[in-house]
Amino acid sequence: MPPLPPRIDVTADDITRVVTEFYAAIRQHPGLGPVFAAHVSDWPAHEEKIAGFWRNAILYERSYDGNPLEVHRKAGDVRPGMFEPWLGLFDSVLKRTLAPEPAAAWSALAHRIGRSLRAGVVDRETHAGGVPKLR
Repeated sequence: MPPLPPRIDVTADDITRVVTEFYAAIRQHPGLGPVFAAHVSDWPAHEEKIAGFWRNAILYERSYDGNPLEVHRKAGDVRPGMFEPWLGLFDSVLKRTLAPEPAAAWSALAHRIGRSLRAGVVDRETHAGGVPKLR
């Protein structure tokens, strides 16, 4: 069976460049940087893992076998207000790094994934309006 065409017109090198620039921005972010730093001790390995995630999602490679939902649940410190700046930083890197069409397509995919993560990590722990569920 021939390989599937990429979901978005980007290369593996484009994905690596986006991921590298994104995590450089994350490390500088006053709110997100400390949260990531608490969980990531080896940035190059983390970036390679996340690049594998995106190569899997966009290029249909089988280069990622993790469970992002479970990882973010186990982190224990992912909060509702983190998703907007995360996606904003990602969008700014996409716009700086890629042509408009692939940047917009990748952004749309990232926002869908972000909504799913938020629903699985944060929203399951809160009521409408962000009120925490008390157990």
